[in-house]
Parts: sequence; structure tokens; C-alpha cells
Amino acid sequence: MDHVRGAPNHPQTQGKIERWHQTLKNRILLENHYLPGALEQAIGDFIEHYNNQRYHESLGNLTPADVYCGRAKTILARRKEIKAKTIWKRRLLHRQTAA
Repeated sequence: MDHVRGAPNHPQTQGKIERWHQTLKNRILLENHYLPGALEQAIGDFIEHYNNQRYHESLGNLTPADVYCGRAKTILARRKEIKAKTIWKRRLLHRQTAA
């Protein structure tokens, strides 16, 4: 993972972080936060959700934490195994009902 810097005062070159900020604002502004601590807690909750619970399609429907911690191959292999077993069971059930 490399740290990449964009040109200052040019948000077009910083599209990913600008998109992240837009998502954060859209989620946080849905509620009124009357205390600074409540706003900080809401931001922390959003970051926790974004990094550890939300599946990202561009990451193969994994969370960023799974990819960062190196669990991606294990999870994808397990999913493939479950899919193969499910297909096998469906074929078996289909053959039993057809006979």
C-alpha cells in the first residue's frame, strides 16, 4: 500500500477521498447532533462500519479489514467451497425429485 498525494486545491485528483467524505457527510447529516461528543461518536461508528462491516464490491464483496489483514484468500476459498456444496446438494435434490 502506497501513500499517494494529490495536487493541493484540486479535488478532481483526489476522487477516492472526496467520495469517502461525501459518503460520510451523507450518513452523518441524517441525524442532528447537539453535542460535540455525539458527533465524534457518530463519525467513529461510521468509520467502524465502513472498514469492518460494510462489504465492498470492488474488493470481491469483502470488507477492507479482511483484505488489509490478509484474510481475503481464506474467505474467498471458503465461499467457493460452500458454493460447490450447495450446487451439489441442489443437483442431488433435483435428481431425487425427477426420479
